[in-house]
Amino acid sequence: MTRRLLFIGPTRIGDAVLSTGILNHLIASEPDLRVTVACGPLAAPLFAAAVNLDRLIPMPKRKRAGHWISLWRQVVGTRWHRVVDLRRSAMPWLVLTSHIHTVPADRAIHRVALNAEAIGCGDAPPAPVVWTMPRHHRLAESLIPGDEPVLGIGPAANWAGKTWPIDRWPALVERLTGPGGALPGARIAVFGAPGEREVIAPLLAALPAERTLDLVGAADLLTIAAALERCRLFVGNDSALMHMAAAMGTLTVGLFGPTDDRRYGPWGPRTAVARTPRSYDEWQVFMQQPEFDHRTTGTLMDSLEVDAVEAAARALWRECAP
Repeated sequence: MTRRLLFIGPTRIGDAVLSTGILNHLIASEPDLRVTVACGPLAAPLFAAAVNLDRLIPMPKRKRAGHWISLWRQVVGTRWHRVVDLRRSAMPWLVLTSHIHTVPADRAIHRVALNAEAIGCGDAPPAPVVWTMPRHHRLAESLIPGDEPVLGIGPAANWAGKTWPIDRWPALVERLTGPGGALPGARIAVFGAPGEREVIAPLLAALPAERTLDLVGAADLLTIAAALERCRLFVGNDSALMHMAAAMGTLTVGLFGPTDDRRYGPWGPRTAVARTPRSYDEWQVFMQQPEFDHRTTGTLMDSLEVDAVEAAARALWRECAP
């Protein structure tokens, strides 16, 4: 009898990247598993090339928990071997299954390790992956042709508070790709979502045109992952791009301030973090003040100096670069 896995994953792309390690581990441990993934519509393309994927169910949010009702109707008629639920819903108890795996309550450990506890691998968390197909790599090669070194940068994020000031990026790029830099003469690949172009435009105008590759909104999610793999080094804000770059094995420096690198830093031995002098706990106190409004705030990252980001990138390069 076919053994089937229902994997209920996150809504956001970055969180979805951090969940891929346990799904990949289960598939590798039980190669005959047939996989159904249900997750947020933005994250769904991330799983499109997953091994043994039978079905991908996007879950756009609906009123009165309508998205959960819709999912239940689509999966209740199947006998599942395993149900993995990273959203702590009632779904695993509303379908037929032999094994239920749910993520524990959040605490101060990395999300990859927390997810791994759901399948009993908390002591050795499997690393995130991004599944791609040959066509994604062919398209990525057309976006970043040749074998010359490339510095990838992700200067935007889904919240203004965690974006490093856009006017600091040109100085960082010059230090890393200029004479004496870690990647002297390298091309600069600028990544971002289509809706982030207005924010990124001043940076694109400030970078040397002859060495700059504008990849803002340039391709689908998995092609962008393949393009990130073609970069020698990636520096970016706390974002999905940062997690994707790390999962693809690219040297990755994540920039942090009001978000928690202990829980959401880039995962793996080829990664590093540069954060503001103010700790996450100190930022929490600041953001709980009555006058603070996360919806209208600008960047909270202006205390992170170019020197600190450059130092983190150079140290990672010295430690890990071939």
